[in-house]
Amino acid sequence: MKSDLEEAREFFGGDLYATETTGIQIEEVGDHFARCSLEIERKHQNAYGGVMGGAIFTLADYTFAVSSNFRQPQTVSVTSQINFLGMAKGKKLISESQIIKDGRSTCLYQINITDELGTKVAFVTISGMKLNKA
Repeated sequence: MKSDLEEAREFFGGDLYATETTGIQIEEVGDHFARCSLEIERKHQNAYGGVMGGAIFTLADYTFAVSSNFRQPQTVSVTSQINFLGMAKGKKLISESQIIKDGRSTCLYQINITDELGTKVAFVTISGMKLNKA
């Protein structure tokens, strides 16, 4: 029998942009929760050496997808708001989701992104719509 983590990695591995192109890994999964990470490589950086906003947002969006869809009704994002807080000082980005509201047809998540040194990189809120009700 597969663990929750193995099951999530297998299913969400189908998101090739996040997993193969970007290199995001699911580290932990639970009920309305996910922790994902991204090893910072040169391909993720801008001309100044900082991590591109798009790479940070992809990490947040993927974390939302895992959190809101693992053993949940199919959910898509409706709105997103990202606040960039600081430049990563480490070599790895870590995102963690927290559910704020789980309604009948919508949900709201907060995604916090830090580096492995604890540097706050971004704060993201994403609202979702459930396409299939459980």
